[in-house]
Amino acid sequence: MASQEGINNKAVADKNSGFGTNSSNYGGRFINKNGKANVEKVGMHVFNRISWYHTMIDMPRWRFMGIILMFYITINFIFASIYYGIGMEHLDGIAASDSEIVQFGQAYFFSAQTFTTVGYGHISPTGFLTSTLSAAEALMGLLSFAIATGLFFGRFSKPTAFLKFSHNAIIAPYGEGTALMVRLSPFKNTNFTDAEAQMTLGMSVMENGIMANKFYQLDLELNKISALSLSWTLVHPITEESPLFQFDQKDFNEIHGEILVFIKTFDDMFSATVATRTSYTFEEVIYGAKFVSMYTRSTDNSKTVLNLDKLNEYDKVDLL
Repeated sequence: MASQEGINNKAVADKNSGFGTNSSNYGGRFINKNGKANVEKVGMHVFNRISWYHTMIDMPRWRFMGIILMFYITINFIFASIYYGIGMEHLDGIAASDSEIVQFGQAYFFSAQTFTTVGYGHISPTGFLTSTLSAAEALMGLLSFAIATGLFFGRFSKPTAFLKFSHNAIIAPYGEGTALMVRLSPFKNTNFTDAEAQMTLGMSVMENGIMANKFYQLDLELNKISALSLSWTLVHPITEESPLFQFDQKDFNEIHGEILVFIKTFDDMFSATVATRTSYTFEEVIYGAKFVSMYTRSTDNSKTVLNLDKLNEYDKVDLL
């Protein structure tokens, strides 16, 4: 059994992790499950802290489409209100006998036609103010669609590592001892080559009577493979040099620790190197388990079938 005061003294701490060493100043996990740093930035105006381009590129698809739709609806509502305020008599083609709701609706659709530069011709502006407003709206429409097109292209063309990690890390039998294991797998029709992995352990330990963050590079059985077509199980053998040496279930329950996983690989589709990362807190480590195999032969024995739904499956086993 290990303890916060008695971490394996054969393990050498890494001082180049990029994370703070003062445990009392660090809250929560180091990296979220989605790979983003668990950091909230304050002390500067929000418009200076946020890159709107990166925000629009990284946000979920449904939210991105919702923002585009809401912007389109809102901007046309604003212009329709201005047209209505100037006067419906300055929009040739709108009957004065129509109700105010109908007139506003026609002004709204005229705004949509002007904003998209469709211009069906049923309604046209008359007078200087209305003509100036429609010209300004057409310019805004051109610029807005140019920005939206750039964002769409950026989202589709952004190099992304289409890799999924197992939800849990496990402590499994390995040779005559045990090993820490994490599994990952590609999930889209991409070809990954020259994949490299790095695993770092971060723990809060007692040092000179003060709690401090310590980071350790975890040696892997394989840290580089030529092709990543099937699942890849990262294996850290828990030897006498490992910071996890003599850890048991109680240690994983009581000690605050986190396992950081970094993956870098070359994607033939993007012809670029892509990277991703994730983390596992000690609460997400299953002590005494073994991953279920993800791939089998096809029925005609002509292909290897990768069952992505088995990425997180494991069987409980007894450890020596």
